[in-house]
Amino acid sequence: MAYIPTASSPMKGGVGQYSYAQNSSAQLLFFRQAVEAAKVLIKEAIAEKLDIKQVISSSKLFTVADLGYSVGINTIIAVENIIESMNLKHQSFGPNQEAPEFQVFFNDHVSNDFNTLFKSLPTDKQYFAAGVPGLFQGRLFPKASLHFVHSSYALHWLSKVPKELIDKNSPAWNKGRIHYTNSLKEVRDTYSAQFKEGIESFLNARAQELVSGGLMTLIMPCLPDGISYLHLKIFWKLASTKWLMR
Repeated sequence: MAYIPTASSPMKGGVGQYSYAQNSSAQLLFFRQAVEAAKVLIKEAIAEKLDIKQVISSSKLFTVADLGYSVGINTIIAVENIIESMNLKHQSFGPNQEAPEFQVFFNDHVSNDFNTLFKSLPTDKQYFAAGVPGLFQGRLFPKASLHFVHSSYALHWLSKVPKELIDKNSPAWNKGRIHYTNSLKEVRDTYSAQFKEGIESFLNARAQELVSGGLMTLIMPCLPDGISYLHLKIFWKLASTKWLMR
């Protein structure tokens, strides 16, 4: 199924005064903690569930895709965690085994600032790097071409604003707000339907792109069953206020 966006809204690129890189210290710290916490799970998954002999072909190439990385440096840490875990797995087969090469694909919106990330890549990196522009809700790679897919704090963002939310004649009109707190049930249902469409398309695309036996790590915020979304009310009101002030 093709997935066609209505707009692209990447983080502000560059390293200037108003760039994401200069105004994201809190986010970077929060995301860094999530990436480090996931490191243990990734190491265990690769050690216990990844069959190297099954997934890696005679080319000895292991491909990794990080989806929705924006311009932050946390993606580099996440990729290095995956490669470190892969090397440990490979070493478990003995010292005479030929190590695989690593190809890493960094993905985000077409208008994302790829150059800022490329400039921050370590000079001694153990992988080949490439940028892949496009929405991850749709296909980005050839069939059965990826061994490991990683995405951190990106999948919860909607790819587009549902048209019902901005139509004043619609029961789901959201009165110009960017969140659904204190909104009608129709508004919440519309957001939910859009997310369901996006996540289904994402999983269908990855199912085609991953090799048989490949792995995927997804990190995203969520609410446990029984917890009301209303506790996010203050945060989103502040966020929307800042957005409008800009």
